[in-house]
Amino acid sequence: MAGNTLPFKSNYAVSSKIEPFYKGGKVQISHDEQYIFCTCGPRVNILQINTGKIIHSIEQDDQEDITSFSLSPDDEVLVTASRALLLKQWDWKQEKCTRSWRAIHNVPVASMTFDCTSTLLATGGCDGTIKLWDVVKQYCTHNLKGSSGVVHLVEFHPDISRLQLFSSSVDCGIRIWDLRTSRCICVLESHYSAVTSLAFSPDGQTLISSGRDKICSVWDLKKAAVKRTVPVYEAVEGVVPLPGESDYSQMGVKGEGLHFVTAGSKGVLRVWDSSSARCVFTQTLPDAPALNTEEADLDPRSLMHLLPMPRSNRLVTVTAEHNILIYQMPALTVQQQFVGYNDDILDVKFLGKDDTHLVVATNSSQLKVFELATNSCQILYGHTDTILSVDVFRKGSMFASCAKDKSLRLWKMDLNSGRVHCVAQGSGHSNAVGSVACSRLKKVFLVSGSQDCTMKVWDLPDPLPDVGCEPFLMTARLTEKAHDKDVNSVTISPNDKLLASGSQDRTAKLWSLADMSLLGVFRGHSRGIWCVQFSPVDQVLATASADGCIKFWSIQDFSCLKTFEGHDASVLKVIFVSRGTQLVSSGSDGLVKLWTIKTNECVKTFDAHQDKVWALHGSSKDELMVTGSADSTVTLWKDVTEVELAEEQAKQEDQVLKQQELSNLLHEKKYLKALGIAISLDQPHTALRVIREIRQQEDGVQELEKTLLKLRQDQKESVLRYSVVWNTNSRSCLDAQAVLQVLLTHLSPEEILQYQGTRTHLEGLIPYTERHMQRIGRLLQASMFLDYMWQKMRITGGKDSGNLDDDEEMDTSPQSIFIVDKQPMDTADIWQASLQQQQDEEDDLEDPEKREVLLDEDESISTSKCAHVNGVKLNGVNRVEDGGQVSSEESDDEDDVVEITTKSLPMDSDPSKTADIR
Repeated sequence: MAGNTLPFKSNYAVSSKIEPFYKGGKVQISHDEQYIFCTCGPRVNILQINTGKIIHSIEQDDQEDITSFSLSPDDEVLVTASRALLLKQWDWKQEKCTRSWRAIHNVPVASMTFDCTSTLLATGGCDGTIKLWDVVKQYCTHNLKGSSGVVHLVEFHPDISRLQLFSSSVDCGIRIWDLRTSRCICVLESHYSAVTSLAFSPDGQTLISSGRDKICSVWDLKKAAVKRTVPVYEAVEGVVPLPGESDYSQMGVKGEGLHFVTAGSKGVLRVWDSSSARCVFTQTLPDAPALNTEEADLDPRSLMHLLPMPRSNRLVTVTAEHNILIYQMPALTVQQQFVGYNDDILDVKFLGKDDTHLVVATNSSQLKVFELATNSCQILYGHTDTILSVDVFRKGSMFASCAKDKSLRLWKMDLNSGRVHCVAQGSGHSNAVGSVACSRLKKVFLVSGSQDCTMKVWDLPDPLPDVGCEPFLMTARLTEKAHDKDVNSVTISPNDKLLASGSQDRTAKLWSLADMSLLGVFRGHSRGIWCVQFSPVDQVLATASADGCIKFWSIQDFSCLKTFEGHDASVLKVIFVSRGTQLVSSGSDGLVKLWTIKTNECVKTFDAHQDKVWALHGSSKDELMVTGSADSTVTLWKDVTEVELAEEQAKQEDQVLKQQELSNLLHEKKYLKALGIAISLDQPHTALRVIREIRQQEDGVQELEKTLLKLRQDQKESVLRYSVVWNTNSRSCLDAQAVLQVLLTHLSPEEILQYQGTRTHLEGLIPYTERHMQRIGRLLQASMFLDYMWQKMRITGGKDSGNLDDDEEMDTSPQSIFIVDKQPMDTADIWQASLQQQQDEEDDLEDPEKREVLLDEDESISTSKCAHVNGVKLNGVNRVEDGGQVSSEESDDEDDVVEITTKSLPMDSDPSKTADIR
């Protein structure tokens, strides 16, 4: 049974993130078609197409936004231009800047491109000039003047032998520059608005230009004249000619002439015949409502870029919502889709049988379904306003969404293909629907809560419509006026019998789902309730409120059982984990907290977001959780409790083994390896033990020197750091000084200064070393005093022991053991000397400097010892009487006690037998 006990979670670690990587600007595909390069503020992000992961991020040191960049055709060199008027050349695979230089342009660079040899770089500036750079020899080769306004488009002719450069600026003309003479040889005029794209035919004889004036022009480069003007009836942002050797009959290509694909404001790809100027194919978007052509220019699905991938016969489009789609030709099926920017994340849920997908509701009318393995995304259209909430049925293949458009929709995922389709929809609320909940046991009903203060129960259709059929129109089975203000959250109990609702009116309510009768009201929060959640195991309800508290309520008597406080702002979401024994909460402070319910303890706080954490959900297997924030980031968390426990256990076992090995090495006198193990364990006390073992040897000094000098530099750094700690304690200061002596003797100052933190170590060593030297000086003075006493005194037994007969009994009467100078000192002189010494000590205590020295008892050894003669106290120290003996003693906490004991003298003893101590 113990083995089946579920341990409390103690930590989560970030497993992966879905974060913004593209916020508009240039997009480029590598020549090998493995990577997508795109700008994001001061960074160029490199996205690996196969995995959907950001593998490199090139960032400007000055944090200036990147205005343009270009990747060389050989995929080796990346050049960026920023608002700081600097050009930087990067080894992007190493994320290292190899060269930077002034752009010479007086204003930022707006466009740039490489020629097909990867040696020439053309930059078009906002000052109307174009400059060409030799990136190999590193100098400016041309300075082309004549354009008016911003040069937003530059392209080399694919035939390098022509040495021609094409450019376009705000004057709507296309200039052809001869690089041999540095002159403009021709201006192609046909467009009446900015030219957005230039594309060359495979033979290099024809140029196709597109513009926002809703036309495409086909140019004969030999004659420098328009061959055909194609009206496309939309603002075109990109044009790509189709290669002639492939079969594109599925795209309407039937003849041998030049055909090209356009992408523009209508959000669809279209194929045109250049000879007849007719559209031969128009792409249809599945599951997407028709565009309103009158407002098409403002549609978020408008295409901003169209890029070819000729090797794999694919096309890449970039939408106004910063989504990157990869189409496989000729069928034009979506192969992959990446979301460059998500805006605010309002809700997120795990989806799929094994939680393989995430469904994300952002501050838009589209749902995004991410495949976790590849980060590829499917965008779901249907709602017409911002989606506010999502909930998933138990087995994860169906989910419901609700939005500000006053409706809710039911979606179903095909587990084989991973495609998601809308199968049902319902409307009936009079205001935005802010929350939706799915039944737990069976897929039979939904509950919605709205800002119109009502809740509705919706029955699901049986059977569900097939894929491709029109969505079933649901009608509400029950409607109930639930609260006085917006209903922010609804949740269904695990047995599908109870319903809980939380509102902005600061109350939560419990309802019977059978007839929507009110069972009770939970009151106690001081501000609106953002989330309600049933416990999966207990009959309790958790509520999260804008007052920063989480409360636990009994659904039997509606009393508050517990209150969790820890967030500094509103608590927006709460979920149960560890089979209902723990909570995870998220708040407006950007924090996610893990709580243990039994102890009311916040186990861990996770800080991975920069804004409100609106979304929080746990996986079905309770090993993952996902959070979504207003900082546009979705974070996937993994439970690492078991991993940390295993690592801690392995670490403890390893330490035990190393301690045993250390003992064996000390026993075998293998000090070098023993010291290395102590340093690897980062245990200063163990290292001190090894040092002491070495110093206790007969040749301890030589052995210590030999051992320390054989250490590596990082190990010497550790020993030096340990010595600073040892030097603060008088018990270990001698070992520290022995180590320092070896290091300072054999290592040069330059070598020691290379150690990390040397200055700090020296600052810590100097004051304590000075105190130790002062103490040693006082100890030397005391030892000289004892030596002086030993020189002046002689030991006697009262009689000359050499004159005693063997049978004569020794006199055992109390006598002095000291006989000193023949001229005795008078008792009055003794009193006078004592008083004089006390006066001197009082004078010293009045002097601040001397008083500090006298009162430093922790680090000093007394230079004078007490001696009592006939009960007279000679020095200002404590008297200890025991068993007729008088002993003077003074001890330091950490130093040896020096004690002088004399036998007591009779009160009427001869003064000549008094000890004369000077």
